[in-house]
Amino acid sequence: MKIVEIVVMILAGCGAFLLGFKVLSDNMEKIAGNSLKNLFNKTSNKRMVNVGMGMVTTAVVQSSSITSVMVVGFVNAGIMSLYQAAAIIMGANIGTTITAQIAALQAFDIDLVFMFLLFLGVFMDLFSKNDKVKKIGLALAGLGLVFVGLGLMSDPMSSLKESPAVMNTLAKISNPVLLLLVGVALTAIIQSSSAVTTILISMASAGLIIGGGGNAPLYIVLGSNIGTCVTALISSIGTSANAKRASMIHLLFNVIGSLLFMVLLLCWRSFSEVTLERWFSSPSTQIAMFHTIFNVTCTLLFLPFINLLVKASMKLVPTKGQAAKAPSELVFMDKRFLATPAVAIGQLKKETMRMADMAMASLRVAFGGFIDRDLEAVENVYERNENISTLSEQISDYLVQVSASGASLADEKQINALHSNIGDIARIAELADNLTKYTKREVNDNLTFSDGINEKLEVMHDMLHKQYDLVNKIVLDDRKDLVGESDALEDEIDEMRRDLVAEHIARLGQGKCKPENNTIFVNLVCNLERVGDHLNYIVHSTDN
Repeated sequence: MKIVEIVVMILAGCGAFLLGFKVLSDNMEKIAGNSLKNLFNKTSNKRMVNVGMGMVTTAVVQSSSITSVMVVGFVNAGIMSLYQAAAIIMGANIGTTITAQIAALQAFDIDLVFMFLLFLGVFMDLFSKNDKVKKIGLALAGLGLVFVGLGLMSDPMSSLKESPAVMNTLAKISNPVLLLLVGVALTAIIQSSSAVTTILISMASAGLIIGGGGNAPLYIVLGSNIGTCVTALISSIGTSANAKRASMIHLLFNVIGSLLFMVLLLCWRSFSEVTLERWFSSPSTQIAMFHTIFNVTCTLLFLPFINLLVKASMKLVPTKGQAAKAPSELVFMDKRFLATPAVAIGQLKKETMRMADMAMASLRVAFGGFIDRDLEAVENVYERNENISTLSEQISDYLVQVSASGASLADEKQINALHSNIGDIARIAELADNLTKYTKREVNDNLTFSDGINEKLEVMHDMLHKQYDLVNKIVLDDRKDLVGESDALEDEIDEMRRDLVAEHIARLGQGKCKPENNTIFVNLVCNLERVGDHLNYIVHSTDN
């Protein structure tokens, strides 16, 4: 086989492998979307729980880089502490070894079975109308394509084995530091330590021995673990000090662990022969197992010293004076979540309900201003509503970006619901603004209302906030069992509006109420009732 043909075949195989890896990762992420969202909502102060969370997440999405970037985003948003982030990052390093273990199955001559998954997966995607089945099919196709890529690389690599020049060149690359740097560079370019380790496994399976064998390939594995930090480091640019510290913890953990193992391998030159080769007969399995052993050992070694890693990161990334976030700035959302639509939607749902908190607070101020005849409330409500408007635009922009990032059909339904919710919340803020107009009219025209009216209006206002408490639980805690109670309360608010208007008309007829009060009172009561309608729309926005 000509050298040009060999190189082209290896590159084609590498391309197919990386494409398969991406298809597998993207679709596994979509399949597990809601599970990932729920998982990250359950961050714990228990270290082992967070390690397990990082391990499971990375094993599912097949990329520690994705997990690390999400962690940086959560820390940047202030949702996750550095101690929690450190443990999750350690778990992610263990989870990323799953890919290499799957690739090492080549040693058992069952790669044809995995290649068949490519046909099966494409078949499922083409002929199924079920969105979830299609995603499962594409994930299987991605896994199959990984093995097709490895197979394409295998034959030309085996041909290279017959070339003394190639084998001599590979044998000469034995300097541990050089091999470590090769691992760092390749992983920084490909942005996946699993991919680099898998290619190394494929070379070992074809009989291409780097550095004459022994510990030499293991130095590349160590370098790949340092190189995988590049993605998180780049992602932390422009973030808060804590987010930069999370990336620094990732770097410290991997660099210190890699250097410790490098010292071990330099001192124990027969490590591979005494341990890996004795326990595992296949060279590909030996590399995969070392990748796993290294990450598990480092996690167990550093887990008790998380506090020291956090303190070191705080020394390396000192706190700089940062202004507090304005009310109109996003609190829960971070652009890094866009890579995982389900997680982004979960965070945007929190942002949307925070916007609802602000709208209901604006309503409370506006209503209080009317009751107390306080014109200062007018300007207060105006400023609050300006912040609500700005926040609404930011959430809407992010929803559009999430939709464009490959959201599933189920995700699109949630995105549409959130767009609808934003409109309803903005309308509540507008209704609060309407109340300030009635306050100005009330004060400027020196209007007075019948005794006891304010107390009845306060009852109606309190019912709205009680209804909102139910809406919050239904939306954020998924308390569908409270929908009936929310609907019943909304009916009570409607009934109270009818009663108040009827009583008002009766008082007008009896001459107990001034005619000039009519427009303000009726509009005020109707505006309050419409707030209840919009809250009810939010509850039922995902029904269709």
